[in-house]
Amino acid sequence: MVSWLIFQGAIALLLLIQIPATAVLLSRLLKGPRRHPPLEPTLATPELVGSVSVVVPTLNEADRISPCLAGLSRQSYEVREVIVVDSNSQDGTPDLVKAAQKHDPRFHLMTDDPLPSGWVGRPWALHNGFLHSSEDSEWFLGMDADTQPHPGLVASLVKTAQDEGYDLVSLSPQFILKSPGECWLQPALLMTLLYRFDSAGVDAAVAERVMANGQCFLCRRAVLAQVGGYSSAKSSFCDDVTLARNISSQGFRVGFLDGAKVFKVRMYEGAIQTWQEWGRSLDLKDASSSAALWWDLWLLFAAQALPLPIVLSYLLFLPSTPTPFLLSLLGLNVFVLIIRFALLFAIAPSYDRSQAQGGWLFWFSPFADPLAVLRIFLSAFHTPTQWRGRHYDRPS
Repeated sequence: MVSWLIFQGAIALLLLIQIPATAVLLSRLLKGPRRHPPLEPTLATPELVGSVSVVVPTLNEADRISPCLAGLSRQSYEVREVIVVDSNSQDGTPDLVKAAQKHDPRFHLMTDDPLPSGWVGRPWALHNGFLHSSEDSEWFLGMDADTQPHPGLVASLVKTAQDEGYDLVSLSPQFILKSPGECWLQPALLMTLLYRFDSAGVDAAVAERVMANGQCFLCRRAVLAQVGGYSSAKSSFCDDVTLARNISSQGFRVGFLDGAKVFKVRMYEGAIQTWQEWGRSLDLKDASSSAALWWDLWLLFAAQALPLPIVLSYLLFLPSTPTPFLLSLLGLNVFVLIIRFALLFAIAPSYDRSQAQGGWLFWFSPFADPLAVLRIFLSAFHTPTQWRGRHYDRPS
């Protein structure tokens, strides 16, 4: 009798945890039909001449920077300059930039100063690039070395920002997947963002829920100067989100839009590297209050991690006389799982699986959800000590 009461109490507790989480998730998904459409490549127009300074931070990117350099070279006259800020790469990255410069004089190579105490390498490189960029440019565009810009990306980005009145706008990419493990794990990790925040193309109502992507990050130069460049995000391992939220909190309009049609990105090689590197920053703790972080962890646990184990447990044990409480719990989790599998069709355009081995595993990525949520929990309670080959002291 006691065990039965405990079992019923556990079911009631799960319902108490999951019902509000499902309501929050649905409230976000219902905004999807009203979101800004994905950006399309756009031709530059004369008024955009020399309006954008592009800054690319690099550290040992020789294996993947060539498509980025080629893509930026194909941008039109709206790009005044492309400043590659290298952090003393040892793999020949500077040589590739110098070779690109011979064909396109807009490219400039600089080496950033030694990393000061309290700074993370990426925001330090971007900050240096900003300080060395032309004051005649209206816009600052940060691009990562692993991106592959399509022709018309920069013109489309600037025109959208001008037409929509954004002071800062960043884009979600189309991710290039190649290995079976990536096809299975990476979409589950991406889904942790979609569960916690509004989808790309929906403006956040408050600064603390703003999303951003530093892989393609456009900001008015005057706004960036007003907030001190990247100094307000200097110690953040998610500097893009931290800076975007700081800018939004000062009353500037910030947007996060779908850029799957205008640039691609090859982030990491294989599932292990994806787990280690991307999973390390996805918790966004450096850009969030403790209350917001715990809210997100509750939502992920209740709405993304629990449904699959609960449904599988029911199917494995098949109780002979299920109670109304148990049937309610099962129905709720089946409903959430249906939503989860349906979302695969929504995010499919965000993935290029044309080169992938085992690309079909993308459709089974919901089975990686508990693992993806576990990665967020592990990251949320751990301060990184190394990033992109750099080592950082633990805070005292």
